[in-house]
Amino acid sequence: MSGDLINNRKARHNFQILETIEAGIVLRGTEVKSLRGGRGNLNDSFVRIADGQAYIHNFDIQPYAQGNLNNHDPKANRRLLLHKSEIRKLFGTASIKGRTLVPLKMYWKNNKLKLLIGIGVGKSQRDKRETLKEKAQKKEIDQAMKSARR
Repeated sequence: MSGDLINNRKARHNFQILETIEAGIVLRGTEVKSLRGGRGNLNDSFVRIADGQAYIHNFDIQPYAQGNLNNHDPKANRRLLLHKSEIRKLFGTASIKGRTLVPLKMYWKNNKLKLLIGIGVGKSQRDKRETLKEKAQKKEIDQAMKSARR
C-alpha cells in the first residue's frame, strides 16, 4: 500500500512549514483498522515533547465499527517513534518562540504507518491573503500558457 491516508489541509494554510520530519506512530489494532477505513482526522492536532518522548494530541481516530468493548479511545494521546537525536532537535526548535510542531499527513510506507511532522511558524492574515493571490496568479499563468500552446 502507498499514498496518503490522511492530510491536514489546514496546516499549510495556517502555518509556514520550515522543515519536515517523518515519524512512526504507536497504534493498537482497532486504530489501524479504523484508519484503513479512512476514519481519522488530523485537523486541530499538534505534537508535544514530554518526558523525552514525542506525543500527538487531539488526533481523532473514530472507533472501529466491528470493534468490541476493547475499542480504543478516539482522542487519546499517541506516542511517536523517533530517534533521541530527532526528539532533541524537535524540542530545540519547538522551544523557540512562535514555532510549533504540526502533523501534516499520515501515509503508508513499507506497510507501516508514518506521520509527517512539520516545524511551522504561524501565518498572519496578511500572509494567508498573499499566498492565495500567488496561487491565483500562478493558475492564471498556467491557463494562459496552456491556451497559447493550442
